[in-house]
Amino acid sequence: MRSSRLSNIWLGVRALRRDWHSGEIRLLALALVIAVAAVTSVGFLSDRVGRALERDSAQMLGGDLALQADEPIPADFIERARALRLDTARTLQFPSMVSSGEQSQLVSLKAVSEGYPLRGELRLSDTAAGKGEPLRLLPQPGTVWVDAQVLGLLGIPVGGTMAVGDATMKVARVIAYEPDRGMQFVNVAPRVMLALDDLPATGLLAPGSRVSYQLLVAGAPDAVGAYKRWLDAHMKRGQKLSSLETNRPEVQRALDRAHQFLVLVALLTVMIAAVAVALAARRFSLRHQDGIAIMRCLGAGKSQLTIMLWLEFLLLALIASAAGALAGFAVHQGLVAVVAAWLDTSLPAASWQPALQGLVAGLLLLLGFALPPLAALRQVPPARVLRRDASMTLARRWPAYGLGVAAFFLLIVWISGDMRLSLVISAGFLGAFFIFAALAYLLVRALGFMRYRVNGHPALRFALAGMARRRGLTVTQLCSLAMGLMILLLLAITRSDLLQSWQSTLPPDAPNTFLINIQPDQRQAVAARLERAGIRDPLLSPMVRGRLLAINQQAVNPDSYTEDRARRLVDREFNLSYTDTLPASNEIAQGRWLDPAKAEVSLESGLAKALGIHLRDRLTFDVAGRAVEVVVSSVRAVKWDSFQANFFAIMSPIALKDAPATFITSMHVPAAGHALTQDLVRAFPNLTVFDVGSILGQVQRVLDQVVQAVQLLFLFTVAAGILVLGAALFSTRDERMHEVAVLRALGASGRQLAAAMRIELLVLGAMAGLLAAFGAVAIAWVLADQVFDFTLALSWWPWLVGVAAGMLASAAGGHMALAGVLKTPPLVSLREAA
Repeated sequence: MRSSRLSNIWLGVRALRRDWHSGEIRLLALALVIAVAAVTSVGFLSDRVGRALERDSAQMLGGDLALQADEPIPADFIERARALRLDTARTLQFPSMVSSGEQSQLVSLKAVSEGYPLRGELRLSDTAAGKGEPLRLLPQPGTVWVDAQVLGLLGIPVGGTMAVGDATMKVARVIAYEPDRGMQFVNVAPRVMLALDDLPATGLLAPGSRVSYQLLVAGAPDAVGAYKRWLDAHMKRGQKLSSLETNRPEVQRALDRAHQFLVLVALLTVMIAAVAVALAARRFSLRHQDGIAIMRCLGAGKSQLTIMLWLEFLLLALIASAAGALAGFAVHQGLVAVVAAWLDTSLPAASWQPALQGLVAGLLLLLGFALPPLAALRQVPPARVLRRDASMTLARRWPAYGLGVAAFFLLIVWISGDMRLSLVISAGFLGAFFIFAALAYLLVRALGFMRYRVNGHPALRFALAGMARRRGLTVTQLCSLAMGLMILLLLAITRSDLLQSWQSTLPPDAPNTFLINIQPDQRQAVAARLERAGIRDPLLSPMVRGRLLAINQQAVNPDSYTEDRARRLVDREFNLSYTDTLPASNEIAQGRWLDPAKAEVSLESGLAKALGIHLRDRLTFDVAGRAVEVVVSSVRAVKWDSFQANFFAIMSPIALKDAPATFITSMHVPAAGHALTQDLVRAFPNLTVFDVGSILGQVQRVLDQVVQAVQLLFLFTVAAGILVLGAALFSTRDERMHEVAVLRALGASGRQLAAAMRIELLVLGAMAGLLAAFGAVAIAWVLADQVFDFTLALSWWPWLVGVAAGMLASAAGGHMALAGVLKTPPLVSLREAA
């Protein structure tokens, strides 16, 4: 038994060596090496770029992790972080009044410890209009740093003094940029920052003060992860971990889309790899049928052939995958310098996961897409030695094809980690394949009828007759070319239209300034000033404070929920609003818009999901001591990254007609329009101006960095796609040589055959280009609508480029892959086919 196993293993090794030396398996090995190299290089690069973006996004929190609490951070929390060799910094934040002379102003006071911020840069300026320079020091004792707005509100210059509680502090610097300043309304008041050691002298901390305590930590990823797990087990009520999703939803959305784009590139690379491997495996199968039939005649059993073939392919997969992974690592190293320069940042070290993904990808691609041909080879009957048409029925191959498709789907799900994106790509890939096959069959049938109506053009008739005669082969070739071109076109659409559509979600004139605390009697006057300043049709939205009391007459409180976000939502007041029309940055996901004649509410989808609220539920809010009951009429999808004034809950005007309200608006103020906000504050001292230009800049920088990274990844993926075009044509080389030999034996001239081949390639390329453009546009539209959540800017160019690229690729690829076909002596081809 043992000798039999060793004999079978040695048989597989010898088969691999024989096929390699004869050149039979080199195309398959080359396809696999390039496929794995493409997957691993994209994987290495996207992994490092993605982790760099995540690392740099920590600057928007001030650290790798931020723990917020309603009470002072326990000492053991800090000691645990230091035991893990993590850097720490503390901040305290609360609203307070400051004054200078007779002027006073509500500010957001922030006390910081040494080391703040742990990530990112705090930029300070000596003037109100300065851009600022990075500084890693604390405010000196007795000094504060302030927003430029504070200087105008209090009428003091840099170097002046202000009263902060019981202490008199000197204004030393102006805050030009604060990395961790989010969109929470505790931060909308102008900032005043001082050293944590100076806080006791102000006397502002007293029992009952609404202070937000924060602990920032930063360090090695493993240590940060260990500390996060420790916190999850030791946090108590009133403590929460902040993240980009909770603190910076607008930045988190940009990062999510960035990750989706990088994953999309990796998935499309896998698609190209799958097509290339499938074509190479098909050629291997066709060229080995006669040899397997002879082995069957000599007594080889199916099980012995199965072991030999599977062992040969397994060894090939391991060797080629290892070589491809090493090649991918080498290629990505050459690209790192370019990417790091483009992103103006250093990339973290490569992790082992892309290499593992590359090895597994090679195994699944080869074994998954070689399974149908291998299953066919072991079923080749011995009678094929005498009868060339003796072969296994196609029906027996379907289980193998099913396993191949399942392996392919598992691979892309593992690479993407996103089920929706994987389903869209897989469904689009398989759907396009079947549609292409059906359309290609109809087109080839139509060409078969056309050949009888072509008179006086023998080259054209030869071309059409050849395509019609090799119907199955032509359909296979047409589908392969169309699939390869479709992926390349989809890459081009992603590179241009999808990225352009994404960038259009954050236009240059996106709102960068919020005005809040506008009183009802100031509404018309503020709107008039904004219009005179060139801001057209300013939208002033009412804002009403309210607390959720009950859902369907059942009282709610934090103890009613187990998730931290839900507990926080019901433990605080909501910013409610009312309007007759659906805001431009909102979209109805469920239900209908508000009925102005009824007391109804429309909820943001995330809030509704967190609190378990559904359509037609009855909600009761406490608004200024009055119970307001409303019915949920709709659930909205809110585009938080639009930087418009958005709300979790919008009610019909009749529900809040008597509620006390202030108004809020967002607008775009150009860089030269700083005087507008200063004039508004002087005319309406109660207004609070919140400049989100720095946050907008962060989102734009993330977007620009990812666009640059995706562009570079596209270049490598397009290079991998060239293999598909060559493999699709090279797989027909044997059949074409036999056909040319027959035609030349019947008297066709070399010039006629060359012209017929050129015509066939051009017709094939044009048809493949049309099919590819149709598939690429359809998949891009679904991706934009279902995955990236924006409207695709469709254009005509994919159709024109698809046809032109198809004809060019088919002609150029055919010239390279089919070189020598017309020069092969007819007698040689006919003898080989005998």
